Amino acid sequence: MNETIKKQLSHRSIRLFSDNAVSEDVVNTLLEVANRTASSSGFQQFSIIRVTDAEIKRRISLICKQDYVNKLPEFFIFIADCYRNARIIKEQGCGDRSTYDMDRFFQAFTDACLAAQNVTTAIESLGLGAVYFGSILNDPQELINILALPEFTFPVLGVGFGHPAQDPQLKPRMDVSLKVFENQYKVFDSYLENIADYDKEMQTYYDLRDNGKHSDTFSQQIVKKFLAVNEKRSRLLNIAKKQGFNLKIE
Repeated sequence: MNETIKKQLSHRSIRLFSDNAVSEDVVNTLLEVANRTASSSGFQQFSIIRVTDAEIKRRISLICKQDYVNKLPEFFIFIADCYRNARIIKEQGCGDRSTYDMDRFFQAFTDACLAAQNVTTAIESLGLGAVYFGSILNDPQELINILALPEFTFPVLGVGFGHPAQDPQLKPRMDVSLKVFENQYKVFDSYLENIADYDKEMQTYYDLRDNGKHSDTFSQQIVKKFLAVNEKRSRLLNIAKKQGFNLKIE
């Protein structure tokens, strides 16, 4: 087994970092990795905001409700970006009605996700640690304002990284047989029965975000998190529409 796969199989979210800065050479290498990421039709419809300003980090931390955003050595925010291609088309005197439809939106969203994962794999291969921030979407409109995002763009995911200052326990995962099927989707008679062993295993996991307390079972976590609805996140398509994307919902 090669070293990259070993790193991938031992992936853990790192939320506490040392004071050692990530070198500019490493940052530039990671940005080149992002730039080489596969993209739909070669359109390259993503961008990255590297957040270095302490006040901007503070404002984003309030959106995320995660104070450790302020202490991230490096913070990339990945953006679905159809604006750049829309401008390229417009500057050639062509119509742009298809540059902002939902096909382009999802292409761009996927491009941003692929770039984020590609960069994270590279980060971990270098012995650094990383953590994703889906929580940037707790208030997408505020984030759009903070980052001065133009029309036809949308925030997707944040990645914080640096030199690890913690060694978290490897978080259990449910069995592959519940996620991987051959030729067609498999529906189980009872999901609680199928995850019973996994539920027990999760209770042995110490979550450092909760002062090292034992974790709830996976089934308990699902109930709690699905009941805790974030109204702003439930209206993400409304924000996408405000950004100029044509939803074409019939």
